[in-house]
Amino acid sequence: MMNGPVLSRRALLKSAAAAAAVTWGRVVPGGVAAADAKTVTGGASRLPLDRWEYYRGSLGGIWEVWRGDKASDNVPWQGVTLPHCVNARDALDPDIKYYQGPAWYRTTVPAPPLAPGTRTLLCFEGAGQAASVWVHTHAVARHVGGYDEWAVDITEVLPTLPADLKGTIPVAVLCDNSRDLERIPSSLSDFNLYGGLYRKVHLVQVPLVSLERMLVATSVRAGQPATVDVRARLYNPDSRAGVVTARVRIIDPAGTEIFATSRTMPCWDGAQTIAQTAIAAPALWSPSTPALYRCEVTLTGPDGEITCTERFGLRDTEWVLQGPFRLNGDRLLIRGTQRHEDHAGLGAAMTDDLIREEMRMIKDLGANFIRLGHHQQSRLVLDLCDELGLMVWEEVPWCRGGLGGDRYQTQARDMLRAMIDQHFNHPSIILWGLGNENDWPGDFEAFDQEKIKAFMTELNVMAHQLDPSRQTAIRRCDFCKDIPDVYSPSIWAGWYRGRYTEYRSSTEQEMKRVRHFFHAEWGGDSHAGRHSEDPDRLLSRVATGQGTDERGLDYLLNGGQSRASLDGDWSESYICNLFDWHLKEQETMPSLTGTAQWIFKDFSTPLRAENPIPRMNQKGLVERDLTPKEGYYVFQSYWAARPMVHIYGHSWPVRWGDRDERKLMKVYSNCAQVELFVNGVSAGTRTRNSQDFPAAGLRWLVTLQEGENVIRAVAVAVAIASRDAAPADEIRFRYTTEKWGPPARLELREAARDTDVVRVEAAVVDGRGVACLDSRLAVRFGLAGSGRLLDNLGVVGGARLVEMANGRASIRLERQGGASTISLSAKDLPTVFLLVG
Repeated sequence: MMNGPVLSRRALLKSAAAAAAVTWGRVVPGGVAAADAKTVTGGASRLPLDRWEYYRGSLGGIWEVWRGDKASDNVPWQGVTLPHCVNARDALDPDIKYYQGPAWYRTTVPAPPLAPGTRTLLCFEGAGQAASVWVHTHAVARHVGGYDEWAVDITEVLPTLPADLKGTIPVAVLCDNSRDLERIPSSLSDFNLYGGLYRKVHLVQVPLVSLERMLVATSVRAGQPATVDVRARLYNPDSRAGVVTARVRIIDPAGTEIFATSRTMPCWDGAQTIAQTAIAAPALWSPSTPALYRCEVTLTGPDGEITCTERFGLRDTEWVLQGPFRLNGDRLLIRGTQRHEDHAGLGAAMTDDLIREEMRMIKDLGANFIRLGHHQQSRLVLDLCDELGLMVWEEVPWCRGGLGGDRYQTQARDMLRAMIDQHFNHPSIILWGLGNENDWPGDFEAFDQEKIKAFMTELNVMAHQLDPSRQTAIRRCDFCKDIPDVYSPSIWAGWYRGRYTEYRSSTEQEMKRVRHFFHAEWGGDSHAGRHSEDPDRLLSRVATGQGTDERGLDYLLNGGQSRASLDGDWSESYICNLFDWHLKEQETMPSLTGTAQWIFKDFSTPLRAENPIPRMNQKGLVERDLTPKEGYYVFQSYWAARPMVHIYGHSWPVRWGDRDERKLMKVYSNCAQVELFVNGVSAGTRTRNSQDFPAAGLRWLVTLQEGENVIRAVAVAVAIASRDAAPADEIRFRYTTEKWGPPARLELREAARDTDVVRVEAAVVDGRGVACLDSRLAVRFGLAGSGRLLDNLGVVGGARLVEMANGRASIRLERQGGASTISLSAKDLPTVFLLVG
């Protein structure tokens, strides 16, 4: 992420000459104060500010950003490209807590032509967690909140810049994620409060009177015409008088203009309706047919013209009293997952391509819903949810800790208002989240339930005033359960408490306690690549009938009663059984609105230092780098529309047992019938039945041969396009009957080499050299030499301190052109070394 030389002030300002070659465009993205729309043309321009320099730490003042070679104590600035996260790597450091403090960014860009009748703005899509902005040495803004979009009007300061800047604009931003009890979200939250410019920044020029916001309010009832009300707010900071003309066009999903009007009126304050129409035969938005209309508004005033285009959708949602969810008049079982903005090696600074890949994988899972935890997320995420047909619960980051004072509450109000205002037009959003786990104390000496209830009520009223068309929701705050429209209790059957077979009874009991029930957050952790021949053996020790909720510090790996999260093996084998049971039960619960599994992708957290990968929440269906775990395919077998077949155990290279022992082979598939072949011989065909647990009846007890085995599964009689082969899957693994004793020594070897990157594998063996295939030993990789370990990534092959998966671990080394020695150590075992040349 960080590269490039340290530049002096003179060199930095001189670099603007190269930047000046960039042509100012005529398109402005949405989310800026002056023009929040997907497309803006005519009278507007933008320049993406991608290339910056970065310094992590405090400075004595703003002049220290620019003085450079005027002082002897040069600050070591590093070149970065946005998006950039301060905590891209240190969030996963197993030995020290991640950095929370000031971080500076600076850049110099060509000034746009200061045309008469225009204003210039700096537009931020997100900066964590508080940000201060300077133009050269002029302080121009401060913003608190790491997740909403905001803009800074710098028009007045530009003429005051020193003449020697020669048509350039030096911009400095101080991002600060220091701990602050009076800022949300709480540091007790189970995710990192990242710092940095981890979303995009633009320099934007617009007419003196332009569009601040365009809101498309719709009303839809199944079988009736839809109504569309187009509202607009002006950006007119000088309160200029005069008249403007608003031309409005609506284009249907097929690209046909279905409505056009023009209206001339005096400049106005606040939101003003500028057009209304009815659509007689609306194309309804749904997960299966995400039809999107476009509304185009062209505003013409005395200082120029600006055109904004927003997409919107037409759909009707209904939460039946203690009953199911209906979309466009029909019952729809919500099948969802959840997302944090977090990725291996990047933290919150995900690229557009990675976001698109992640959202595509969620759609390919078969999901129709996603909860965005626990804050407003990137505009691209919401755009993709609209396009892909993913319904959304998006929430304000009032998460844990209790309730702070005036500054705290003002920020919560502001962030709720900004989230609804900025994302109002997205048809994918069906729920506004008001908070998460607000029954969790700790940030303040007093924890007053009545004050929390009062503030939750205030937020609920505000959300409905800002958007009467959508429902509100919270998760896990029982004393507030009757305030929002939809409530999700804590049900973690088979993980934090109870057995997974208690899921249905727990859910049906909770459904009776609220008007509208939804189950957000269920599942459990799994350590990628760890498998078990007997994953459910711990269940006999887990008490039943005592609830299935998460309580207190259940997430810690010590204390309390026996539970899977504490005493289980964290294997993919166990979690697949838990997923499988939940999914088969959800299919036969007619009053269930739906659920959202926690969480799609493993993510970093400061609270879980004892986990198999320290500081990682490992409940994802995919690893932090989007590598699928086995659980991903369990969900596909229930939800996906495209035919699929997946044999359990792709990352299980060695299975074990006795000679001639029959071993369970499971296939996850959505096809009606599957045939299994063991070493080329058919083991028979099974018929899928979702209620036949496990694997919906697609399971076989087979005899494996000592040594290598080849297992193949093929779907039978699948209706597919002629160009495609029948869905099939194949795995290869070794089967051993050799028994092992206690771990005696470590082994380390080079496994693969790709140019300058070497992957090394670690193993633990007993005194006779037999691999300990059930070992969960924690091992630590170390390094001496010219290379660099690719660690702190939060994946099983990218952590220097990690628990083994079936007696194995690995890490990669970037050689950097020289030799290095890698060490491998573990408690009570001799350290071993490997020279990599």
